[in-house]
This record gives sequence, C-alpha cells and structure tokens, in this order.
Amino acid sequence: MFNARDLGGYPTLDGGTTRWRSILRADDPAQLTPEGLEAIAAAGIATIVDLRWPEEAAGSPSPIPGKLRNVRHHSISLLAGSAMKWAQVCGEPPKETWITAVLMYSRAELVAVLRAIAAAPAEPVMFHCVAGKDRTGAVAAVLLALAGAQPEAIAHDYAASSENLRDYYLRRYSNLNRDEILEAVRCPPEGVYRMLEYLRGQGGIEAFLGSLGMSETELVQLRSRLRE
Repeated sequence: MFNARDLGGYPTLDGGTTRWRSILRADDPAQLTPEGLEAIAAAGIATIVDLRWPEEAAGSPSPIPGKLRNVRHHSISLLAGSAMKWAQVCGEPPKETWITAVLMYSRAELVAVLRAIAAAPAEPVMFHCVAGKDRTGAVAAVLLALAGAQPEAIAHDYAASSENLRDYYLRRYSNLNRDEILEAVRCPPEGVYRMLEYLRGQGGIEAFLGSLGMSETELVQLRSRLRE
C-alpha cells in the first residue's frame, strides 16, 4: 500500500492533538502482500470500511475478509451505487470542490460511513477506496474537521496523497502522458478550505451532520475516536 496513514498526531484548534492508532486511512488493500496482512493484524485493526463501488470491489477483491476472519468488514459505496450513477448525479467536479461535492451529493452514503466508524469497537478502524485520495480523502477531512483539527492540518493530510502516489503512478502508467498522471493524483489543499467554507455556511460540521440525521450521541462517539 502506497497511501496509508494514521489520522493521529494532527494539531487541533484547542491546543491538543488527534489520537494515534484509532483511525487509519488507506488505498486499495488488494495490493497487500502476506507481510502487509501481518502488519494489519499486528496493528490491531478490527474494522474495515470499503468505500469503493461494488464493481471495483468485485474486480479487485480485498484479501482481508478471507485472511483475517476477526476483522469486521463494511462495504459502503461513498459515491452513489456505481460510477455511472455518480456521474449522473455530480458529473466531474473540479478537484478544488471535490470534497464539497461529496457533502452535497453523497449525504446518505457519508452518514452510513460515519455511523459504521462511530459504532465500531474500540480497536483501530481503517477505511479505504482505490487510490486512497479522493473518497478516502473526503471522509478523512470530515473526521478531522469534527475532531477540531486545525485547517492547515486537514489540508496537509489531504494533499499528502499527491506526494505519496506520484512516483508510483508515474512508474505504473509510464505509457501515459505525465501531466495527465500528475493531474490525476493532485489533491489540492484548496479542496479542504472550500469544504470548511461550505461547512461554515451550514452552521459548522456538527450542525451539518446533525441536519443529516446524526444524533448527538453518534457525534460524540465519532469525535471520541480522534480525541481523548
């Protein structure tokens, strides 16, 4: 895996930091070697949330459900039920407004993902898509915003995917146009700042999620995953 990381250690607005070894974000676990599976087990990860479309999961199945039987596995497509349905709903939003588009057009799916994380056992949770940058980045940004992470920290986490994936994608798709590859892996910090601006217009992250039907108990559970 080329784009996995812990959401712990980020500075928060109240002077604290987000919790380590509670929530991790990742790219496609189909790439996992036997050693990688051992690392997942050693990390104590007890819940996996797969954000991919069903056709993606079928074409590139994760080895985790078959190899690590004690790990709970949730398949929740974040972007409608398929690539075609998402395109019909949203088209192809600019990267600078990608996360905001998820908040606007994938509300029920986002709530389902957040509820799965909130209800998970105390052991670490990992969520992923394919590259671990767009869908995974959107969920990570929402979680960090709810935890009160500093805007710059949320933007840094989101943008880190560009650096993590650049060299791997340039090697893997060496027959394609370099500029197109670099654009494909670009995760601009502006995407986070646009998301935060949108949330301010909704009354803040808690008010927004509350308007989608999440209870105060669920928000407390979710926030406690990343705060002491």
